[in-house]
Amino acid sequence: MKKFITTAIVLLAIGAASAQEYKIAKSTGRLEINDVNNVTIEGTTGNEIVFTSLDGSRDRDDRAKGLRAISANGLEDNTGIGLAVRENGTTYEVYQLKKMDGPRVKILVPKGVVISYKHSSPHGSEVKLRNIESEVEITTVHNSIRLDNVTGPMNVRTAHGEIEVTANDNLKGPVYLSSTHGLVDLALPATTKANISMSAGHGEIFVDPNLKLEVPKNGEWVKYGSSKVEGKVNGGGIDITLGTSHGNLYLRKK
Repeated sequence: MKKFITTAIVLLAIGAASAQEYKIAKSTGRLEINDVNNVTIEGTTGNEIVFTSLDGSRDRDDRAKGLRAISANGLEDNTGIGLAVRENGTTYEVYQLKKMDGPRVKILVPKGVVISYKHSSPHGSEVKLRNIESEVEITTVHNSIRLDNVTGPMNVRTAHGEIEVTANDNLKGPVYLSSTHGLVDLALPATTKANISMSAGHGEIFVDPNLKLEVPKNGEWVKYGSSKVEGKVNGGGIDITLGTSHGNLYLRKK
């Protein structure tokens, strides 16, 4: 057993040592990530944007050793991990070189950097962001989106994916979450003060009774729209808009 544990520790150490990184000394401004298929984005208290490859040695092309990848649109891999990063004023733009699969990458982003993620191809995996304290803008076509412990503001849109968000206790608005064909699920801290607008064209709306959503009344009657519900939580505050055309909406207490 001891031999097995020792071997496992050695293998983990080798894996950590072989992980490739690319760093940018930047703690403000904007990071735009374009059509990167497999990415996890995490917040950091540091003052650098750090890109880390999650691909192992078996994923590398040994025949390409010593060569630099380029794409048909003139981009070059200047990071060593299959990404092209270029500076444009106060913005850093990120692209992947491969058309379909692409590298698996984790990106650490300081809280002063606005995060913008756009993805339009049918390739790629779920977009994951966690522990983010900066503004977030996400637009995808096919990808589902999962945000965990995010502060906002946030503007998140997808055509065919699902959106799942767990908000931080210090949530800032506005918050806009919209999917055309997928569900939208938002978990709010119990103390959140918000104006809520929810619309589900061909779906259902589900609300946690523990959130005590206050909806307008007309005399003794509660006012509901045919597919839209508006109300306040804890007396109102930041603006939160949830929408879907062909999925369900879920508003729950964290």
